[in-house]
Amino acid sequence: MKILLVEDERDLNRIIVKQLTSLSYNVDACFDGMEAMDLVEENDYDIAILDIMLPKADGYKILQHIRKANKDMPVLFLTAKDAVEDRVKGLDMGANDYLIKPFAFDELAARIRALTRTSFHSDANVLKVGDLTLDLSARQVQRAENDINLSAKEFDLLEYLMRNSGIILSREKIENYIWSYDYEGGTNLIDVYISYLRKKIDEGYEEKMIQTVRGVGYVLRAKV
Repeated sequence: MKILLVEDERDLNRIIVKQLTSLSYNVDACFDGMEAMDLVEENDYDIAILDIMLPKADGYKILQHIRKANKDMPVLFLTAKDAVEDRVKGLDMGANDYLIKPFAFDELAARIRALTRTSFHSDANVLKVGDLTLDLSARQVQRAENDINLSAKEFDLLEYLMRNSGIILSREKIENYIWSYDYEGGTNLIDVYISYLRKKIDEGYEEKMIQTVRGVGYVLRAKV
């Protein structure tokens, strides 16, 4: 799961990124509203966590930019603005949740889980494509009820492919989603990780679910 975090207090930004990364989230973090809007244009996120009082463009402007771009990702305001009118304004403008600083990280994590469950129309945090199952909470993968051990990046890549089953994903799109926006590696890394996944997901099975679309990218499909 990929998160956009916009927080101009650098120490707090660093702490939140560290905590979210420890939960295996992929986080793009920035410190001002203009950079945030650029990132929204260039990347797909599962949720945005926004401060309101930000340099260059405030959280309200970022939210408007997200909605004008027809992106329906959940948006959570994380802010010290605690007046009732501030909360009402944020929610009326299209935010999905509002959490006041100071906050407990466990509560932030719970709100992220709740918002992303809603956006993915999933109550159990389990993805299923054909005989392939991925449990997000337990971080377990099975195919035909056989356990499959994946590294953190392999798990993230498989989750992304399964959430977009039947949709062809370019190498660039996969790279931008799985790795941070400032990653400077080559697209060969994507091919390497796809190869790792194929050995674990498809090897030994008649149906090959991870398919290459030559000149375009990759897609995960199941016949049933």
